[in-house]
Amino acid sequence: MKKYIRYSEDFKEQALTKVYSRGNEQSVQSVADDLNINLQTLTKWMKKSELDNTSTRRPKSKRPQDWRSEERLTALQKTYGLTGEDLNAWCREQGVFAHHLIQWKTDFCSHGGTDESREEARALRTLKADNQRLERELLRKDKALAEAAALLVLQKKFRALLVGEVG
Repeated sequence: MKKYIRYSEDFKEQALTKVYSRGNEQSVQSVADDLNINLQTLTKWMKKSELDNTSTRRPKSKRPQDWRSEERLTALQKTYGLTGEDLNAWCREQGVFAHHLIQWKTDFCSHGGTDESREEARALRTLKADNQRLERELLRKDKALAEAAALLVLQKKFRALLVGEVG
């Protein structure tokens, strides 16, 4: 007896997004394997989306990156003991993938998972990039100044030689 699994519309849309945004080196079969769904199911969704032209429609649900920190923490708590098919079923119902949960857990463990820490990390990256740009500019200007000083010294020596030959 076959077991039929119901997938949420959010999961279908995210799966189709993953299929359509895959690189040339990745096949539809490998995407289906990554998502732990049947290849025929995924191709059926692809055909239906082409007919319905749903790829141009905005998704009604939240994207995983739009989840607030509190929602992410709640999701991690709910899925803590889940493994295998139970975890995949929960993810399908919520419209997220298991790798999102892993990333959220890593984020919480590494820097608290708060929006403030993300903002601080973004600001730090921006400051580092600015610092590198300024250091490169300073090095370029130092080289230009050294070249100008060398040209002035050569110019004085040349004039001194000309004055010495004439006089």
